[in-house]
Amino acid sequence: MAESLFDNSRRLDPSAPLAARMRPRDLDEMVGQEEVLREGSMLRRALQADRLPSLILVGPAGTGKTTLARIIASRTSSHIVQLSAVEAGVKDIREAAVAARERKSLHDAGTIVFLDEIHRLNKAQQDYLLPHVEDGTFTLIGATTENPFFSIITPLLSRCRLVTLKPLTPQALEELVRRALADEQRGLAALQPEAPDEVVAYIARSAGGDARLALSALEVAVQSAPEDESGARLVTMEQAKAALDRPVQAYDRAGDAHYDTISAFIKSIRGSDPDAAIYWLARMLEGGEDPRFIARRLVIAAAEDIGLADPSALRLAVAAADAVEYVGLPEGQIPLAEATVYLAVAPKSNRAYKAIAAAREDVRREGGRGVPDHLAGGPRPGADRSAKYLYPHDHPGGWVRQSYWPPGMEPREYYQPGLTPLERRIAGRLEELRALRGGGEAAEAGGPGAENDAGGREREDPDQGC
Repeated sequence: MAESLFDNSRRLDPSAPLAARMRPRDLDEMVGQEEVLREGSMLRRALQADRLPSLILVGPAGTGKTTLARIIASRTSSHIVQLSAVEAGVKDIREAAVAARERKSLHDAGTIVFLDEIHRLNKAQQDYLLPHVEDGTFTLIGATTENPFFSIITPLLSRCRLVTLKPLTPQALEELVRRALADEQRGLAALQPEAPDEVVAYIARSAGGDARLALSALEVAVQSAPEDESGARLVTMEQAKAALDRPVQAYDRAGDAHYDTISAFIKSIRGSDPDAAIYWLARMLEGGEDPRFIARRLVIAAAEDIGLADPSALRLAVAAADAVEYVGLPEGQIPLAEATVYLAVAPKSNRAYKAIAAAREDVRREGGRGVPDHLAGGPRPGADRSAKYLYPHDHPGGWVRQSYWPPGMEPREYYQPGLTPLERRIAGRLEELRALRGGGEAAEAGGPGAENDAGGREREDPDQGC
């Protein structure tokens, strides 16, 4: 266990970073997490009763996961053991379990294992952890910045309560910044800082919901501000910007932010909001996302969400992907933006997507059916020689009535046009074709007289042998 993490009896080192000195000491000092820390919440009631269940603390960096673990440690009678998933292995878990059993047997005392970055444990390590949590050998408090439903095995997750800590709002961060400026014992008040409201707001807004970053930037800005004749330090906007370098983008190309942001991007396009879509595009580009990944998602959106409502959308998306591949960034952002706006304002239809999904479901459910002789790719043993393929281009209007379905399979209507202008035209054409298929006495391909259907003539299938 790292004693410095959980031993609140020690006096804080005045030379420690501001973020460490201003770390909340109890639940009431934590800001921005009212939903999980309010009076009557599960966590408060469990702490009051000293009967804490196993927990998974979920949230981005700087939201208070370790702070909450410290506060829990100060409020419980259980022994606290800290492990880091970066370094810990099965051996460390085994040793913690053995010590917990001895502690329970000899002293009737419980044990809490705080496992930071629990998502870094592999499946085998999590499997080893599971029975000790299940039988109550110790209570687990895991902390993770990743989506636990993807990074933690289901059996372990089902035995823990999820506590989700959200990124701090700018208002909450402003409160923390002002608290640090005014605190004489733990904060910066001894330096006599003066920070205008716009400076405080900028730091809070630019920290990306990360309290640690906001306080670290504040400390740098105050320390870099020159003293006036009275010893006061006026923090300017320039100093604040220099301390932050640039606003932080909460974006991890390999983490949840990657999937959450691309999801917001696609849903904004699907919802026909070009401005929101452009914003999420900017978030991804500023976060260092691979532009080729964005381009691929645009191609998918064009096919899935616009479809036949505007077939040119797919051509534009493919062209944008080609352009990105050809010119790269930063210029590649322009075709990406063009495609994003076009797809967002284009009429929407997922009818083709639904059609292929329904057809594939039928294939999975019913299995494969044979290809009728007149549609096969060439002569084959046992084929019905009277079944002739009728070449549509040899018939008036480029159409001839014949079946294109497997033998014994009734025709089905997978594609149902939407109400967009182009699909209304498609619907009219489909009505004509379906009426033709259903009417008349002309023989169908594969039956007697097929070679004389609609005044046409038999000819070799041009696709045979391909």
